[in-house]
Amino acid sequence: MAQNKKLQGLATQVREHIIEMSYGSKSAEIGSSLCIADILITLYFAILDIDPKQPERPDRDHFVLSKGHGAAAMYATMALRGYFPETELKRYRVDGGRFHCHPCRSASRGIEVSTGSLGHGLPIAIGMALTMKSEWPNKKVFVLVGDGECNEGSIWEAAMFASSHKLSNVVVIIDDNKFQGFGATDKVHPVDLSAIWTAFGWNVLEVDGHDIVLLEKVLLKAKRRRDRPTVVIAHTISGKGIPHIENTLGAHYYTPDEITYLASQHA
Repeated sequence: MAQNKKLQGLATQVREHIIEMSYGSKSAEIGSSLCIADILITLYFAILDIDPKQPERPDRDHFVLSKGHGAAAMYATMALRGYFPETELKRYRVDGGRFHCHPCRSASRGIEVSTGSLGHGLPIAIGMALTMKSEWPNKKVFVLVGDGECNEGSIWEAAMFASSHKLSNVVVIIDDNKFQGFGATDKVHPVDLSAIWTAFGWNVLEVDGHDIVLLEKVLLKAKRRRDRPTVVIAHTISGKGIPHIENTLGAHYYTPDEITYLASQHA
């Protein structure tokens, strides 16, 4: 119970950091970061075999944020995990800053891949997994993709390759927040995610992407699978934590105003 409360508290801190970072840099894309805070905290603090003091240790799990526009959440999580001081988050999307709107590998050790072009992160992760399978068979590659990102053809080429090569060391997590850049996913290009990933030969699990207790259980289950690759469909709320933008297309483009910023700092 104490561990759960700790993780929940850390997820709240991530959201506070995201709002502060976005407010300070006057930048948007906040909804895509707020909705994955619980997933990232669970991964970095309960699932991934990683060491911030040895971020390039060969026998580690890997994490790839394929939906690169959620980078603010990853930066905040990494800071809390000890990869760099939290004060460095003030250098997010500002002139001469350290952290860009999409992950850049050179910004910090521990960022495995530069991402941003949707559909590219998963193929890269599949390549990592193929290499790791023989040398580090017990280590996993976790990849976080967006539900809208699943419209990209490269996602399915990678999914087919992973299945045919039985890359059981790959775990895909889908941020299923029901929105993409130009509208609700079921209006832009409806896809039955569970059915299609099953058809491509993957184990399919589903979970409430904001329930840290369930997230940990499901992600641990996915990590232990040894038969074939696994995908976890995490149902989330775009803009989670800011009530007036939750579950709206506007969350994707929202920049916090002063009222929202001050409210987050005194929550």
